[in-house]
Amino acid sequence: MATATAQRLLVRDSTSGVSERMVTLSSAVAHLLPVEICRRYHIVPIEFDRGLITMAGPVSFNPAADRAVREQTGYETRWLFADQTELDLAIDRLFAGNGRPEGTEFSAEDLLKHGLAVPPRLGESLASRGLVSEEQLADAVAEQNRTGSRIGEVLVHGGALEETELLRVLSEQLDMPTVDLGDYDASKAPRDVLPDEMCHRLHCVPIAIDGESIYLAVADRLDEGEAEVESYTGRKVQQFLATENDISRLQRLINRERYTETATLGLRERFPDSSAHQVISGGQKVFLGILLLVFIGFLIWKPTGTMVVVFATLAIFYTLTSAYKLIAGYAALGHRYLVPTDDETLAAMDERTLPMYTILVPVYREAAVIPYLVAGIESLDYPKTKLDVRLLCEEDDEETIQAIMDLDLPPHFNAIVVPPSQPQTKPKACNFGLLGAKGEYVVIYDAEDRPDPLQLKKAVHMFENVDDSIVCIQAKLNFFNQQTNILTRWFSIEYSQLFDLVLPGLDARRDPIPLGGTSNHIKRDELVEVGGWDPYNVTEDADLGVRLHQAGYRTTMMDSTTYEEANTSIPNWIRQRSRWIKGYLQTWLVYMRNPFRFLSNVGFKGFVSFQLLIGGTFMFLINPIFWFLTTLFALTQLHVIQDFFPGWVYFLAASQLFLGNFVFVYLGLSASVRRGDYSLATYALFLPFYWGLMSVAAWKGFGQLVTNPFYWEKTEHGLDLGGGAEHAHTTTPKKAGAA
Repeated sequence: MATATAQRLLVRDSTSGVSERMVTLSSAVAHLLPVEICRRYHIVPIEFDRGLITMAGPVSFNPAADRAVREQTGYETRWLFADQTELDLAIDRLFAGNGRPEGTEFSAEDLLKHGLAVPPRLGESLASRGLVSEEQLADAVAEQNRTGSRIGEVLVHGGALEETELLRVLSEQLDMPTVDLGDYDASKAPRDVLPDEMCHRLHCVPIAIDGESIYLAVADRLDEGEAEVESYTGRKVQQFLATENDISRLQRLINRERYTETATLGLRERFPDSSAHQVISGGQKVFLGILLLVFIGFLIWKPTGTMVVVFATLAIFYTLTSAYKLIAGYAALGHRYLVPTDDETLAAMDERTLPMYTILVPVYREAAVIPYLVAGIESLDYPKTKLDVRLLCEEDDEETIQAIMDLDLPPHFNAIVVPPSQPQTKPKACNFGLLGAKGEYVVIYDAEDRPDPLQLKKAVHMFENVDDSIVCIQAKLNFFNQQTNILTRWFSIEYSQLFDLVLPGLDARRDPIPLGGTSNHIKRDELVEVGGWDPYNVTEDADLGVRLHQAGYRTTMMDSTTYEEANTSIPNWIRQRSRWIKGYLQTWLVYMRNPFRFLSNVGFKGFVSFQLLIGGTFMFLINPIFWFLTTLFALTQLHVIQDFFPGWVYFLAASQLFLGNFVFVYLGLSASVRRGDYSLATYALFLPFYWGLMSVAAWKGFGQLVTNPFYWEKTEHGLDLGGGAEHAHTTTPKKAGAA
């Protein structure tokens, strides 16, 4: 029989040193928590009595630590305080080896003495009522031990138990009344009584005020939180249990107008110079006006010389953009991901310490792909109790909302209806979904995405092992239907080129990385700090990548692939590509409002990278002009064209034409071979024709930039699911609400 570690610790009832006493620590009691949680929060269990665990922690009450203890043990907590250095020393002595307490085994007598053999009372109550079977309970206990989640959450998220049934049993156990918020009239709820931050942190929402009392719907009984609310409001708190999703839904309904305003105007009001709400600033209009007058003046004075200078400048810039992509591709060949994410490393991760992860999925007119979306997210190897999946629906999209409701999804899925307002864009929906997000990290997926099942674990492992300046990790993207036709093959080659060569090359060079539209994993706090997404920018992903870099943060690449649906029709492809090019032009205009300040923020190398990569988008507009003039001269030998293209300019233009095509084809071949997609290599030789389509899309996007800059042209999905039906599965009914 193991003996408890004889060790004493000076604790006090408050940070002021009142009521100090010496307590004897026990390895058996310490075993209530894994060492990782103890070390993370500098805490240690010191006593256990009839379901109440007494904790020693540093300085003052830490809500995050308290929640971690409650989630891990399922017990109520009481907090005492001690010196942090003494706590760390105590943890070192109490735990040894792989986080196990000193002594290899504990007898039944030891465990009973310290309360560790107390049966899962909630589980027994559920089983005795016939709400779960013994087998389901045993599976849930095993899952609880593996993930550190509460037994009730495990049963509900696993589909073995309804939320309402769990709430009823918890109400009896905690001797607390419940409230059904399903039919609650949000217009009657008291407003501006508690700050949003407090409501989200305490998982509560005010539902009424009566005299000196404030009535709260809570997801869990408040202890210290009750005192905090009473201190803030000056009223006595009355608590009513409700489901967490119902509480979140009511918070959104109560704050509907304010949340919409924040999602739409948050960045614009906090950082107006970073918002694309104004296509061209006043200063840019003046500069362009002066530039145009100077150009006209030179054109009148020396027309031939002026056009020679213009064409030569464009040819040089064109050559530099092609050379830069080649340099980035070359840099990628020696690129190594910052942190290895092999299967063995991921299998060794302690799931009890995994953080909550928010998944934002904007879905607009996506009813056909909702089952595939759910199947893809459910296939993620991550504890379901630690997922906060937010399906972001537009209020006028009744078909998609109904498709979600028909699936009766488990409670880690939440259908969030975004109120109608302009602009109606994906980034505005993401901003709305970010309000109240529970995750430490946030990732965006598109409706048709099929992410690598290990992607979330890979991201967490990388975040925990890289420099704090890295706040965003971009996964690679490619397509599951690449073999459908020549367009999908070209699209796949382009994505391989971008995500397997160019972006890793930018990562290796520490240049700004324009994010992909999906599978970018971001630290939530830093995302909020820089203003979230720009709802007026139709390539909010690229803009955010540049804004993070400008703020001094870094993005890195991850060795994980999310597969999407490639457009199979040219009109659909042009709609999508024209939006992307319009957004890149928006992004360039935003950061060129004050080029000297931008240069100061990102440095010379970052500034040049931005000009060649984002500014290089203008080349798609210029391509047809060069092609037309070259073809016209070859067919007619017009002297006026020869005057504009003297020998050295023609040679430069021909060289850049050769270099541009060579780089595009070479990177396409290299990327396809690098991914092992050898069947695509032949099609890379015909990529110059793909360039022609890009120019068509570019001029369409440029026209929209002038006439309708904030219009989000929808890409149709679900047209070619690539044989993915076998991945869909029927989920257990769990009644996910929409609000």
